[in-house]
Amino acid sequence: MGSGLWGMYSGFELCEGAPVPGKEEYLDSEKYEIRPRDYIAPGNIVYEIAQLNRIRRENPALHTHLGLSFYPVHNDRLLLFAKGTQTRDNVVLIAVNLDPFEAQEGAFELPLGLFDLPDEAALHVEDLMSGRHWTWYGKWQSMRLDPAALPFAIWRIRPIH
Repeated sequence: MGSGLWGMYSGFELCEGAPVPGKEEYLDSEKYEIRPRDYIAPGNIVYEIAQLNRIRRENPALHTHLGLSFYPVHNDRLLLFAKGTQTRDNVVLIAVNLDPFEAQEGAFELPLGLFDLPDEAALHVEDLMSGRHWTWYGKWQSMRLDPAALPFAIWRIRPIH
């Protein structure tokens, strides 16, 4: 989401990722072979990858490497950043749990400055993975990301006029 480019090795969506011992490459990559794969095997993330591709297509802020800003979260195991178009007509806020085993929670400050809004302003929020909508009021919010459910959140935010 931070880059305007996207790509992955075949098999990533099936969570294949065993390393070659002592090297920085995958054991089962298609570098030396073509492998048939079962894309509906249990444990796959095909749906999540399809959703990420859809989200990238629908949001111009994600089509470029420009407009990237990182924001503090009161938990070192959570990462928060935003991508926005220059005109701020498309702003996407992305949160990632860096802990692959445990749910993490943290307070964060909304990037109200992106829209030149005061601390008590409200933002319309759309969860781009679930399609749910709500309003955030004020600059401080909190999040909880559980890797057993979904280790990231992608929100499209905009001022309420």
